[in-house]
Amino acid sequence: MKVVIVDDTHINLVLMSRLMDKLPDVETVAFQSAREALAWCRANPCDLLVLDYMMPDLNGLDFIAALGGEARERPPVLMVTASQDVEVRHRALENGANDFLIKPIDKVEFLARTRNMLDLRRATLALQSRASWLASEVGKATAELRAREQETILLLCRASEYRDPETGAHIQRMAHYSCLIAAELGLSNEEQACILNAAPMHDIGKVGTPDHILLKPGRLTPDEMDIMRQHAAIGYNILKASEAGMLQLAAVIAHTHHERFDGQGYPNGLQGEAIPLVGRIVAVADVFDALTSVRPYKNAWTLDAARAYLMDNSGSHFDPQCVDALLRRWPAVLEIRERFRDCARQDAA
Repeated sequence: MKVVIVDDTHINLVLMSRLMDKLPDVETVAFQSAREALAWCRANPCDLLVLDYMMPDLNGLDFIAALGGEARERPPVLMVTASQDVEVRHRALENGANDFLIKPIDKVEFLARTRNMLDLRRATLALQSRASWLASEVGKATAELRAREQETILLLCRASEYRDPETGAHIQRMAHYSCLIAAELGLSNEEQACILNAAPMHDIGKVGTPDHILLKPGRLTPDEMDIMRQHAAIGYNILKASEAGMLQLAAVIAHTHHERFDGQGYPNGLQGEAIPLVGRIVAVADVFDALTSVRPYKNAWTLDAARAYLMDNSGSHFDPQCVDALLRRWPAVLEIRERFRDCARQDAA
């Protein structure tokens, strides 16, 4: 344990240093100049500060104030004063001193108080170390749970890829577009990461769509379209029972990414901000990538045409703030599109 003693009287420094030598495992650093002691304390850790109240260049209270930091971050302070004034003692305690002694120093009392304060310091450091270890362990456990959630997501998405010709790089692009929109809207880094990881499951409900509809090369009939639209509710029902936060978010996305801002979407005809924000975000990202990608029933739209479609349908199909967020980050959109290219994609200029 390291103890710093500050007193402008040399004999007091010698006396207190000699007394501290009686305690085991204690190293003493003594200063006759308060300002030199302050500079040292700012640059070095210590476990106890024995501080004279009345000093010519900087009194004890000013010393504590100049040391700064939260009380819990500072070492405990034993204030030593020749003043019998009760108000001085109260001010010392109120301004950060943990205990005080009256001069002339009683050797037995000095050793007892410093020993107790050092024992308390050891206990505090042990608790902090324990808390740090627990926080580390919780962090590891949380990271493991998130890794398992992500593994589940990847497995579900991989299962979907075997049936849905629109997956593959599409889910990567639309997930990153979604994350981009979330970032532009000011969502936290954690929220952005959750959307990035959950968005790929937006169409997981298509595992319940019959092949003759899912794989049909032409346009769907109204009856077939009704069956296709059931994938939003199917995906929600698949994911909603999970207690994992990531899968619960994915359930919301699966259920709401086909809702329209004007209330004309499906499956529940939600309107405006009644649609969860994640659903509104993914709606823009999903449609934009679908428009600019080749499908069995259509060629890819040009970027300009897809961009114009988003703007034309802002406020009707799409949340205007989500459309604006994507368009404001257009260079990043192009970078994502290039990074996650379909191997056989026929790009449109």
